[in-house]
Amino acid sequence: MGKPWKQCELLWDNGMSSENTNKKRVVKNGIATSNVIQSAHVTGNEDVFPQILQLHVPIGSIVADVTWGKGVFWKNVSKEDYIVRASDLKTGVDCRRLPYADGEIDCVVLDPPYMEGLLRNNVDHLGATGTYAAFRESYSNGKAVDGEPKWHDAVLDLYYKAADEAYRVLRKKGVFIVKCQDEVSAGKQRLTHVEIINEYEKKGFVPKDLFVVVRKNAASVSRMVKQLHARKNHSYFLVFIKK
Repeated sequence: MGKPWKQCELLWDNGMSSENTNKKRVVKNGIATSNVIQSAHVTGNEDVFPQILQLHVPIGSIVADVTWGKGVFWKNVSKEDYIVRASDLKTGVDCRRLPYADGEIDCVVLDPPYMEGLLRNNVDHLGATGTYAAFRESYSNGKAVDGEPKWHDAVLDLYYKAADEAYRVLRKKGVFIVKCQDEVSAGKQRLTHVEIINEYEKKGFVPKDLFVVVRKNAASVSRMVKQLHARKNHSYFLVFIKK
């Protein structure tokens, strides 16, 4: 019994069974290379975003960037490659109420204020310093609305309502690119990217890809007595496809 078992073991080690030992593995087309788009990057959004477009959005597509801000994402993208429709609150367009017809857009880009501090009604707690200053300038007036979700749930509410509108304006199989970041809210770890993925699947989006962007400069805090959670120094680009 020992000898046949060893023979079988060798066959499995070679990735073969006794039925296909005479067959050769055939690989058609393609080349061996390490020059591939990778999922994690220590750089800025403007360097990662063009790679996402290259991989998932065909040249010539109509792309609605509904939280344009200062257009940082597009800094390294050729203006001739896409038909870009840029809008945000400053241009009078709310990402939850877009001025497009059903199925009119090939790709929607969403990057709302993803830190709860931007949605608080206390100016002292806007939390919009450093790299988040652009969000305060472009998207947040620091006011809370009675009857609506607050804190982290307000962030999610914005993402969810924007997703409903993106689903409406996207064509079938359209691409939805979403920027987000996890955070600690009221002492509780909130994995925002997981919450978004779970909810978007219910809305009819299929998660296709995920990119991690690690900030190049070290994160810091103004006052700290005792650290309880790892300081978030990375964010995500999530790529979805409309069913």
